Amino acid sequence: MSRAKYDKGGMVFSTNSDLMEQLQSAPRVETLPPEKQPLVVRRDSKGRKGKVVTLVEGFVGSDEEFQALAKRLKVACGVGGSAKEGEIIIQGEVMERALQLLQQWGYNKCKKR
Repeated sequence: MSRAKYDKGGMVFSTNSDLMEQLQSAPRVETLPPEKQPLVVRRDSKGRKGKVVTLVEGFVGSDEEFQALAKRLKVACGVGGSAKEGEIIIQGEVMERALQLLQQWGYNKCKKR
């Protein structure tokens, strides 16, 4: 299997000599512990052709931990979904189940809206 000429195997080239310094000094988002996370769980169907989804909003922390929580919720609920722009979208009306799971995992500040 041959690679295209323009494919550099994931390498990114830059002429900016300060790039590594800027990347390393970028502020890291500190993730709050589960008991201090102000999560809001709600049902939504706007702009989704009438299909109902469950939204989880308000996570404060790194994107890696945000994605991990989203995956954990989706697997535990047995449904699909996505996590982007600060909200976890879980397919279907699983608001009660998601709220229950989050509270079991220590997210005690969860609110239903």
